[in-house]
Amino acid sequence: MSEKKGLVAGFKEFIAQGNVIELAVAVVIGTAFAAIVDTAVKAIIDPIIGALVPTGDLASWTIPIPGIFAEAQLGIGALISAAINFLAIALVVYLFIVRPYNGFKERAEAKRAAAAPAVDEPEALPTEQELLVQIRDLLEKQKS
Repeated sequence: MSEKKGLVAGFKEFIAQGNVIELAVAVVIGTAFAAIVDTAVKAIIDPIIGALVPTGDLASWTIPIPGIFAEAQLGIGALISAAINFLAIALVVYLFIVRPYNGFKERAEAKRAAAAPAVDEPEALPTEQELLVQIRDLLEKQKS
C-alpha cells in the first residue's frame, strides 16, 4: 500500500525531478521566440496585407457596426493580425522544434529496437474448440 504524500512532499519530489527547470527554460525561450516572431509579423507581413485594406494599416482596420451601436467598430484588422501572428509562431515551432524532435525520437526508437534482442513470439493459444477436442480425447483415453 502506498501512503498519500503531503502537498509539500509532493512538491519537493516534483522539483527534484527537474521538470520545473525544463519548464522554466521552455517558457523563457518561448517568450523570447514569440517576441521575435511578433516583431517579424508586424514589420513584414502586416504592412504587406495592410496595403490591401482600405485604411492602409492592418492593425487599425475596423468595420463599423450598423444599427443601435452608432459609433461601435469591430477591430477586424487587429484580429487578423493576431491570427497571422499565432499561425506564424505555430508554423515556426512546428518546423524548428516539433519536426526535429519527432525525427530524433523516431531515430532513437529505431536504434533501441535494433539493439534489443529478438524476442520469440509465444505460440498461439489453442482455440476453445481445439481445447474441447483435446479434453474429449483425454477423457476417451481414460475410459478405455
